[in-house]
This record gives sequence, structure tokens and C-alpha cells, in this order.
Amino acid sequence: MARELSLALDVASRRMRRSKSEIVQAAVAAYLSPDGEEASEAAVTRRLDRIGRAIERLERDVTISNEAVALFVKAWLTATPSLAAGDQKAQNAKGQERYVGFLDALSRRLAAGRLLRTEVLHENSGDGEN
Repeated sequence: MARELSLALDVASRRMRRSKSEIVQAAVAAYLSPDGEEASEAAVTRRLDRIGRAIERLERDVTISNEAVALFVKAWLTATPSLAAGDQKAQNAKGQERYVGFLDALSRRLAAGRLLRTEVLHENSGDGEN
């Protein structure tokens, strides 16, 4: 264990550009400090708050994505006419063509950095509603 700590101290010393004695002195002071536990708890609380906000953003983004896909499917099912039963090859070819077009459009949007969530949030903030 002492060997591992010594190696970790060497790495920290080089990375932080501080002497080993400075690092050890700061560590001992933090360990013996009556506020050390409170500072540690505050740091954990800050990290948890950041994680909580990130999860909320992810939840919002997933909700927007789900709604966008649902809206697209509804519009697609409403606007796409059925072909006669004998036109199975034509249906498959048209479906493949639309799918390739969809992937191309999606790739262009992602490459350009245009995200639906940004557009939705921008449009909502522009009309005064949230």
C-alpha cells in the first residue's frame, strides 16, 4: 500500500508541479481540519447538483426527441398514400428511397450542428412562451 501511495504522490507532484512535501502537508492539514468533512460534503453536493441538472437536460432532450419522432410518424402515416397490393416492389423501393433520404437529411443536420432541441427552445423563447 505504501508503494502505491508513493507512486501516486510522484504522479501528483509532477502533474500539479508542486513538491511532494507541499502535497503531503496540504493533505494532512485537510485531514486534520475540522472543516475538512464539511468541505468534502459541499464538494459532493455540488457534484450531485451538476449531475442532477445534467439528468434533467437529458430527460428534456429525450422527451423532445420522443415527441418529434411521434409527430413525424403520425404525419408520415397520415400523408403517405397506400399503394395497391400488387405494387409491393414499388412500395419497397419507395420506402427504401424515403429511408435513404431521411438518413441523408439527418446526417446533414447533425454535421451542421442543427439540433431540434435548440430550434424548439429558440422558437419557444422567441414567442414569449416556455
